[in-house]
Amino acid sequence: MLRKPLKAVRKPLAACLAAAFAAWGPSADAGVTGIVVDRVESCLTRNAAGDCTLSDPAYEAITGRAFGALDPMDEHNALITDVGLAPRVNGKAQYIASFFVVKPIDMSTSSGLLWHDVPNRGGRITISSDLRAQRDVGVSSGWQGDNAGATVVPSNASSPTPVTPSSNEWVKTPVLSDVTGQVLGRIINRSGTNQPLNVMGNPIPYFPANSADNSGALLKEHLKETLTGVVTEGATIPNSDWKFCYGAAATFASPGLPTALPVRVCLDGTKRSFDPAKLYQLTYTVKDPYVLGAGTAAFRDVGSFFRYASAAELSDPVGDPSGRLKTLAGKVNKAIIRGSSQSGNFTRHFIFLGMNEDEAGRIVHEGAWPLIAGRRVANNSRWGQPDGVLELYQMGSEGPQWWHSFPDRTRNIHPGGILDRCNITNTCPKIIETFGGAEVFALKMTPSWVGTDPKNDIPVPDNVRRYYLPSSTHGGGNGAMTQSPSPTGAGCPGNNWGTGVLRANPVPATALVNRMRVALREWVLNGTEPPPSVWPRMSGANAARTLVEGNKTAMGFPSGIPQIKDWDSVFLPENFAFPILDYDWGPDFDHFNATGVPTNVPPPITGVVKVMVPKVDSDGNELGGVPTVLRDAPLGTYLGWNITASGFHAGQVCNYVGGMVPFAKTKAERLANKDPRLSLEERYGTHAGYVAAVKTAADNAACQGYLLAGPEAALMGAKCTKAIPAGFRDDWAYLVNQAIVSNVCNQPTDGGKCNPAAP
Repeated sequence: MLRKPLKAVRKPLAACLAAAFAAWGPSADAGVTGIVVDRVESCLTRNAAGDCTLSDPAYEAITGRAFGALDPMDEHNALITDVGLAPRVNGKAQYIASFFVVKPIDMSTSSGLLWHDVPNRGGRITISSDLRAQRDVGVSSGWQGDNAGATVVPSNASSPTPVTPSSNEWVKTPVLSDVTGQVLGRIINRSGTNQPLNVMGNPIPYFPANSADNSGALLKEHLKETLTGVVTEGATIPNSDWKFCYGAAATFASPGLPTALPVRVCLDGTKRSFDPAKLYQLTYTVKDPYVLGAGTAAFRDVGSFFRYASAAELSDPVGDPSGRLKTLAGKVNKAIIRGSSQSGNFTRHFIFLGMNEDEAGRIVHEGAWPLIAGRRVANNSRWGQPDGVLELYQMGSEGPQWWHSFPDRTRNIHPGGILDRCNITNTCPKIIETFGGAEVFALKMTPSWVGTDPKNDIPVPDNVRRYYLPSSTHGGGNGAMTQSPSPTGAGCPGNNWGTGVLRANPVPATALVNRMRVALREWVLNGTEPPPSVWPRMSGANAARTLVEGNKTAMGFPSGIPQIKDWDSVFLPENFAFPILDYDWGPDFDHFNATGVPTNVPPPITGVVKVMVPKVDSDGNELGGVPTVLRDAPLGTYLGWNITASGFHAGQVCNYVGGMVPFAKTKAERLANKDPRLSLEERYGTHAGYVAAVKTAADNAACQGYLLAGPEAALMGAKCTKAIPAGFRDDWAYLVNQAIVSNVCNQPTDGGKCNPAAP
């Protein structure tokens, strides 16, 4: 079996150590060794104040903690960085992971399907009403063991008796005390003299080795950074001009004590303050790394426990005198791992590491659904920062990002794929992946389709289905069908990135996600094949290709579109689609497996991977994706990217948020604005014309199998309808009804026309 680490071209010491551990024999009593139930209740969701906001008379929720052990000598744990150095009890590294079970009260009515949801930065997940209508089981459990921000470990985590549970998911992972190394933090678009060191809004999860001594640290100004990794450096700030500090009220003169994150930087205000036009990069020595990969193993073990545990294993846990957990025994027949965005990246990471095989050699999840996720997550290297989103010098794109084994010529890494390990152990799940435009332009999606030297499409394995939502923002928009969307620029996500020039993209992901939720359930439970994969491809004649190089000419992007025409430089390589940067993290880091110890901080950039993007039509809307109603009956140009309006990143793509430029309402308005795109008047003529276009688009999507259309749609004249499982929305009817009541050419003075003055 391929459980040992694959050899990388750049083979580090850490990989050798992991291989040595893999050669030793496993011992018993690992995995989940104990359960404490903290609460059993009818409330399924609580707000930050602890008030119940959702209940279901047929369901109950069980919150608790799983105590587990990892044998460093078990080959299933061989790839966990530093597990062999972790403190041990009876020869095993220890973890504690939170869990949240949502289950039918009467398990005799259960479907037998368990959804194992991956929390995003600790956020607890309750399965949706449609899945409860199917009597599915939901489990949300911790994986992110960095003990910072929303994944902070509560002080009562180790209690052997029930406690008031926290509202988020977390893992208490082993710590390597007194081990030191270097990390970097970045302060962007900030002013004043006291600023935190954050990653994606959460604290960098490590304390300085000595908060009272910044010698050896390096604080530098960056005047400019391109997306291709070219940095224009400014001054180095003398260490005498700043200190590590703690608390928002801390000052250079009174820096406070290192009792809680985030670590902050306080400047000597008599000499300088932070300039929001600059970026500040701090390289410093930190201590006490977490064995982050133990959190990945904890997620595996908790999933396996609830998938396979017997009545004896579930009986009489502390805090569950009525035996509510025990009712799960023998009732779970299949499981699906599901994660969105960063959690979807974790899902891909989990499968790549071979963690979908438990320590008994069984498959943990029969299905997997990484949503809006195109890479892996930095959760298995020393000093990893799982919150990172691939801004400069952040991990996540190391090693193969594609499913099939495929060469990585640009980065000089041997062939491999995410499914290599599970293929050998016969533990690969059935996979549906869904994503859209923002994942292409900012989250480095397309190398997973074409590799790092894009010449051909990488084949999609038989157990994978891929669905691309064209012209969409990260996670989809609000779905608004309006001729007058708010002009406010969309906020750029990331580390205080900025605000977009363009308004928010409304193209929704809801209908596609609904359809794929049904499809994945039926595939896992019944073997029913999902609809064919659809995504932009390089193959075919030139005119038929929908995946092209990331520039305006190759895309066929139209010139003269209002707002965009004033920022034409956004299409330059240094500003446009985020490429994968090939970092050299040093000889003790395994660049294939993304394991080990990075010693080059910041890492040299040894290459830039070419990014491919979807081709567009004459409106600037993307080609090659799943048929989508709002894109196919458009009210404007919908983009998977936006333009940063001001600040350090001005003129660059606005991280992973999309934008929109609405069409002119009338032909006269269009001509006055010199807009090359047809107006609503020229496209639809009337409100009824727009509704008809929406119906046509909905029929196209439903007839191809990508939109739920049921009895309500049939009554409204839909062409292709079928039964919809109980609890799921009839999206054909929903979208058409939305168009009917919309204000598109339907304002009080319009008379049902896009141009009221027209005959």
